[in-house]
Amino acid sequence: MTMLKIAYNKIFAHPLPEGHRFPMVKYELIPETLLREGVITEDNLFSPERVAEDIILLTHDQSYWSRMKQLELTQREMRAIGFPLSAALVEREQRISQGTIDCTHYAIEYGVSLNVAGGTHHSFADRGEGFCLLNDFAIAANYLLHNNIAERILIVDLDVHQGNGTAALFKDEPRVFTFSMHGAHNYPFRKEQSDLDIGLADGTTGEEYLNVLNQQLPKLINKVKPQHIFFLSGVDVLATDKFGKMQLSIDDCKQRDEVVFNLCKQHNIPVTVAMGGGYSPSVKHIVDAHCNTYKAVKDIFEL
Repeated sequence: MTMLKIAYNKIFAHPLPEGHRFPMVKYELIPETLLREGVITEDNLFSPERVAEDIILLTHDQSYWSRMKQLELTQREMRAIGFPLSAALVEREQRISQGTIDCTHYAIEYGVSLNVAGGTHHSFADRGEGFCLLNDFAIAANYLLHNNIAERILIVDLDVHQGNGTAALFKDEPRVFTFSMHGAHNYPFRKEQSDLDIGLADGTTGEEYLNVLNQQLPKLINKVKPQHIFFLSGVDVLATDKFGKMQLSIDDCKQRDEVVFNLCKQHNIPVTVAMGGGYSPSVKHIVDAHCNTYKAVKDIFEL
């Protein structure tokens, strides 16, 4: 039987100080909404364990990981990350990363799998920033390479912010092709070099955005011939987003996801999906946009 498997643990919705700008509650509300609307059942959800240290160290520096684990990262380092450091936060990052690894196996089996959290693309080998401590896509991609499960990987990063950590981590790894389509004049203000960067102007419309994606992604898949795709489906491209500077509607955002999923299905490439960012003032709007990603998966993969 074909099954949609979704990584979720209640630790993903990590408590933050009052007034914090990161909408952590979305990680509770996404599965809650999908269950309430009958899009999924409890059987679709699985709870990941903590990722093992040796797997983390395929991607991250020993010193950075050791200091994180021992809660010794400096205040300056944590300011760049944007969260207060705690043992629960570190456990959260480990479970998110293992969730993405588990999703790769389910994607190979069923065509697609999603992590309710993840897409922590601003994390580098030796530091974190932008709400990212461990880079879950990089950890999972290196896991696939290390275990000879895939030898050509494509990362499709459609968050509005460039996947700078991911780009830096794979700049000397020819087996992983990094593609980031993002706001040219948005965070991070010092960009890294992905294998393909498309920087979009402020105010890019949904129609313009979808035209670029429809031109670029089919060519890229034909060129790279990936055996696995990681898709970062950030909803900070929405016109309502506080930081995004784009003009996509909620329907444009769903169409974007459908472009990616249709191509993955057409080429029979397993796709592992993480939610990425979203900072619209209405949490319901963020959650609805994320839930559309799951609905697109169910429709296209007939799950």
